[in-house]
Amino acid sequence: MREAGAEGARVVKAMLDPYNPAGTTNFVAFNTTKPNIWNTAPDKSHINHVVCDSDWEAEFARVVESHPATLAYVKNQALGFEVPYRLGSTTRRYLPDFIVRVDDGRGADDPIHLVVEVKGFRGIDAQIKAETMEALWVPGVNNIGTFGRWGFAEFRDAFAIEEEWGRRIRDLRSHEAVPP
Repeated sequence: MREAGAEGARVVKAMLDPYNPAGTTNFVAFNTTKPNIWNTAPDKSHINHVVCDSDWEAEFARVVESHPATLAYVKNQALGFEVPYRLGSTTRRYLPDFIVRVDDGRGADDPIHLVVEVKGFRGIDAQIKAETMEALWVPGVNNIGTFGRWGFAEFRDAFAIEEEWGRRIRDLRSHEAVPP
């Protein structure tokens, strides 16, 4: 949804689920037959496992869990967090891989929430998902103003996830004075 801003510019606002606008992980419970499971550290995730769709996701869980700026994280598995997007004339639903709360220099009381995608091959569908997140969803939820600050990050090189995560944190901290 877009509304006119003060100068007549268009402002993006997210459309929330009217029955569950905030969402919760309080009721996450599911069975899986996937063999790739990461046991989470209890001080970084209140859900005891990350069900990994790839070894890359397991590597991301290891990296994000070991970084001191990570306050908490969760795999977006059975959470119901999805973002609508359009591929051509078809409406689809995007289920991002992770949500990570990060201390970006403003302290634990004002974290940035990063929606994270871990992706190997990046076809047109993945590109449109990323563009939707960056151009519509992130500005939309930030414009609402009641869900904290949000951002989006995509990791496409399994061998550089640790380096890229560190760089992302440094970039966030260097822009701490700039509002989202």
